Amino acid sequence: MASTGPSSPPASRSTRQRGLSAASNAGVLPPDVLFDVLLRLPAKELCRLRTVCRAWHSLTVDPLFTGAHAARNPLFAVNFRDDRTHICVVDLSGNVLKRIPNADGHQLLCTRLDLACVATVSNSCCVIDPTTGNVLALPEIPAAEHLNLENLREPYTCFAFGRTATTGEYKAIRIFCRPTLTGFHETHLFEVFTVNSGSSSGSSQGHVFAINSSSSSGPSQAQWRARWSSDDLYEPGSAIVIGQVVYFKVDTVFDAMICGDVDPGISLDCIHSFDLEREEWRGILHGPISGIFQTDEYDDDLDDYRGLWSDITLADLRGSLGLVHYRKFRHMMDLWILRDFDSGLWVKENIIQIEPTFPTTELRVKSLFMLDDGRVVVHFPKTGLLFIYDPRTNTSAPAEMRHVDAVAMYTENLLTLQVGDMV
Repeated sequence: MASTGPSSPPASRSTRQRGLSAASNAGVLPPDVLFDVLLRLPAKELCRLRTVCRAWHSLTVDPLFTGAHAARNPLFAVNFRDDRTHICVVDLSGNVLKRIPNADGHQLLCTRLDLACVATVSNSCCVIDPTTGNVLALPEIPAAEHLNLENLREPYTCFAFGRTATTGEYKAIRIFCRPTLTGFHETHLFEVFTVNSGSSSGSSQGHVFAINSSSSSGPSQAQWRARWSSDDLYEPGSAIVIGQVVYFKVDTVFDAMICGDVDPGISLDCIHSFDLEREEWRGILHGPISGIFQTDEYDDDLDDYRGLWSDITLADLRGSLGLVHYRKFRHMMDLWILRDFDSGLWVKENIIQIEPTFPTTELRVKSLFMLDDGRVVVHFPKTGLLFIYDPRTNTSAPAEMRHVDAVAMYTENLLTLQVGDMV
């Protein structure tokens, strides 16, 4: 699949002229024509061509050009299944554009940011700046309120990472999963950590933070902050951050109860939410499926509620909460978007047919992204393949890429990447 994707609407001539004054002596091509020509090239080729002359370099680092190129040529950070020692920045054609060293066993969190975050279940978490390759290791010591809990000696942790809308701060969420049990109730320990960054999105200088937590100054001196964990059961590993809100699926205990013919009193598509900026819990959001279950909406093909929990995945659909319902027995996928949180208004955005272009052995979706041009990128965990659907043509195909274990969307443009192992 071509990495350039469908054509984007061209910028106006006057706008491009204002952004290309530095490239006015770029040779025989007028600046606006050169803009359009270079815009169609993959980022990997532009990294070579930007060295042709000063005018071409000025053009390819201009914010107007880099923004247009990023929208047309989306980039991703991935954990390749056959290379656990690097985080790789890739395009949708599978070209590896940059490699960043990654501690073995650290897996990417599903984010849509200009930073990446990797973590393990054994309480290790790092923030990575793909622009510079800098890595910040977050402290492993729990918040003061949680230090004396015995079960933290061998913690099982889940992490989430996002950026607040108002302050622009990056924050990490850490959840110690079920360290204490009281009867049938399981308690998670919930903590928040603010990552200090000395740069804003789009800067070619990258973000400024400590390289590791052993530094004598900087963010290593900061501590995790204990926050009240909702009494309602939620699944820590299902977290997805959209804007300044962290969303969670309900706990798998409810799925187990339904499979055991016990009514838990809560639908399996309910969603818990945590305000990342205010650092407090919000209300429970009801999903779009339970209310129409066993109706004409599903053509009576869902005659059993069991398994619904594993069929749904939360996703960031261009800044809106999405719910992916993978109906594996029909090899199709319903894509719902939340239009209004307060009213619980959901709209079905797409129905994606998977068969026959993709293996039918997949039982669930791991992550999903919607690009600026409306295309949908789906990651299936069993095969490790990416699947790309274009709603404008109702066509789909696997991406030409090595198998991946985890994927995050990198919102910067490759042209801002200055240092590190460029490929």
